[in-house]
Amino acid sequence: MAWVVGVVAVVVLVGTYVTWLAARLDRLHLRAGSARRALDAQLVRRAAAAAVLAEQAETPQDDLYLAARAALDAPNGEREAAENDLTRRLRELDVTAAKADPALVEAVDAAGRRLALARQVHTDSVRDALTLREHRMVRMLALARRHQRPSYFDIDV
Repeated sequence: MAWVVGVVAVVVLVGTYVTWLAARLDRLHLRAGSARRALDAQLVRRAAAAAVLAEQAETPQDDLYLAARAALDAPNGEREAAENDLTRRLRELDVTAAKADPALVEAVDAAGRRLALARQVHTDSVRDALTLREHRMVRMLALARRHQRPSYFDIDV
């Protein structure tokens, strides 16, 4: 009789652990998805602010405007390259030569800082989800089959 109680206790403990593991995996994938949406929002804000800066500068900044439009209009497969090009253009921008409004320059800088934070949160969330997906029990029971594998968004900010 004692061994039956022991077996039932082990089954309950294993079931509880697997349930906890599945719930944690769901939460991590949800967090990675939310972080991706927040990152996308910050990318759009930065590109829009850069486009406004390029339009409002006294000295025309056509290359910056084109890079911002390309970042806004890029399909998913080409978005990283377009965002990296926009980052490069923003670094090359000489604010004093462009005679840009300081408020617009500050808006672009603030968008860049928020983008860096959103990218870090996204990277951490994806790393945590991928780490848990590699857990032996998750792979053995195929707990991650309901979720699409999260991917990093590798841009230079």
